[in-house]
Amino acid sequence: MNHAVVDGSCFWQFFNSWSEISRGSDKISRPPVLNRWFPIDDDCPIRIPFSSEQISDTFVVPKVEEMVFHFTKEKIAKLKAKANAEMDTTTISSLQALLAHLWQSVVRCQNINDTNQEVKYVLLVSARPRLRPPLPEGYFGNTINAETLRATAEEVVGKGLGWVAWQMNKAIALQTNDGIRKLYEDWVKNPKLLTMSVMTNNTLTTSSSPRFNVYGNDFGWGKPVAVRSGSANKTDGKMTVFPGVEEGSIDIEVPFFDLRSL
Repeated sequence: MNHAVVDGSCFWQFFNSWSEISRGSDKISRPPVLNRWFPIDDDCPIRIPFSSEQISDTFVVPKVEEMVFHFTKEKIAKLKAKANAEMDTTTISSLQALLAHLWQSVVRCQNINDTNQEVKYVLLVSARPRLRPPLPEGYFGNTINAETLRATAEEVVGKGLGWVAWQMNKAIALQTNDGIRKLYEDWVKNPKLLTMSVMTNNTLTTSSSPRFNVYGNDFGWGKPVAVRSGSANKTDGKMTVFPGVEEGSIDIEVPFFDLRSL
């Protein structure tokens, strides 16, 4: 399933529907909405100017070490409460607090000598609920945008969990209807291909979501006991978030070239 066509919401909607059919249902509970949303009404189709440089980016599955961290509902609640208390707010979400904790932990363990070294965190944010009007729940397409956070290693480690989580909170808040529409309209005028070169050193990326219905998949032999992604979904610093098997818990796959320092 290619990200040029669909996103993680569609991926899990497909598996949810497949499992319903496998259990004998003659009607799936959430049919896909195949009507395409487009930011403008003309200039279709989009002509992408291919060049040898654009198509020479070859992805080779790297040899990375991997660890899966399990966070209980209670631990996540403590992180959320701490982050909000530090910033005197109530708007930092559970996931933002958890990812901030993870970013701090990784940067701290990397022992970066130059504390002014820039580190980055790439958040992948869905445009589905942010467009006005919002896209239908079952919209079958790719609605993901990337928001990149930049800070120094000293800021991430030293300014506290709340400060880091607040940077994530502000970055996600920038994903407004007007901002998303402008992003897409600009892309149509000057289309560019996404390459793996965006994954530079000292960069973390989070994909997937704890909101996906993973454990509701039952193909007739029982519900899942765990979820893991394949090798093509793993590069240095590219983390994948899944719901944990216990309600409210979260599992995070963390691959790095060298996990020994973590």
